Amino acid sequence: MIILVLNCGSSSLKYQLLDMKGDEVYDLMAKGLVERIGMDVGCIKHQASGMEKF
Repeated sequence: MIILVLNCGSSSLKYQLLDMKGDEVYDLMAKGLVERIGMDVGCIKHQASGMEKF
C-alpha cells in the first residue's frame, strides 16, 4: 500500500511517500519540503529514493 504523509504548517508543507510492506516495514519512496509559502523567497526541496535532491 502506498501512503502519502503530509505535515502542513502556516507557511510550510513537509511530505513523505511510503510503500508500506507490513505494519512496521516500509520503503521511503520520496520526501520533500515546501517552505515560505506565500512569500517572495519560497523554496521547494524534493528527493526521490535513490535520486539526487531537486
